[in-house]
Amino acid sequence: MNDLKFKPLEELSYEEALQELEELVKTLESGDNDLQTTLLHFERGQKLASYCISLLDDAEKKVDRLMKGEDESS
Repeated sequence: MNDLKFKPLEELSYEEALQELEELVKTLESGDNDLQTTLLHFERGQKLASYCISLLDDAEKKVDRLMKGEDESS
């Protein structure tokens, strides 16, 4: 992750996004990077967190629909 080339969010599964977020948190907590790199990592972390929340919200809505007996096409 030191080369700052990140995979597009939409190509990540929830698990991949969460793992990347956890790695970024460890990197940020270490304090070993320069300010610019730290800011880039922080920004990526914010995007990953929002993406994970969105995926969880979508999954929760799907479960709610399924529990109510609705099909996936609605």
